[in-house]
Amino acid sequence: MKVTEAAVMIPIVCRGPELHVLLTQRTPHLLDHAGQISFPGGRVEPEDTDREETALRETEEEIGLPRAQVTVLGRLPTYEIPTGFRITPVVGWIEPPFEVKPDPFEVASVFEVPFDHFLDPERYLRREYRFRGRHRHYLAIPYEGRYIWGATAAMLHSFARMLVSADEVARFT
Repeated sequence: MKVTEAAVMIPIVCRGPELHVLLTQRTPHLLDHAGQISFPGGRVEPEDTDREETALRETEEEIGLPRAQVTVLGRLPTYEIPTGFRITPVVGWIEPPFEVKPDPFEVASVFEVPFDHFLDPERYLRREYRFRGRHRHYLAIPYEGRYIWGATAAMLHSFARMLVSADEVARFT
């Protein structure tokens, strides 16, 4: 199977003492991942100098957030999905105020979830399905009537585990 390189932005929004994660819900007519909740992002283009550039460009294209408003904090490990995408998650810090202008072709809605929601391992559900003749497992995390699942939930889970582990290490040093 051909691998498609991609990058997503995990936008962390500072709302006073509380951090939020900004997410999008994709429009239902798209060919790839229609209707799913995701991070802003997409395929690497030849003009992109690195994955951070891809994530910043896609964030600006999809939700209208200027790249100057995003401070890139770093990358998470790449994540491969069964549809052939190899995704590099890029973590970005966003200070309000800011305005989003979703591309109506790609993005049905933009919303925020308190980051603490993703730090609680009890909120993650393990699910399974069959895809292309293979049995697959995935994570899901419901939030206020929305169903965050698949690669997005897995990346959030990985990020949360990294932060909790780092916090545990910091307590012993």
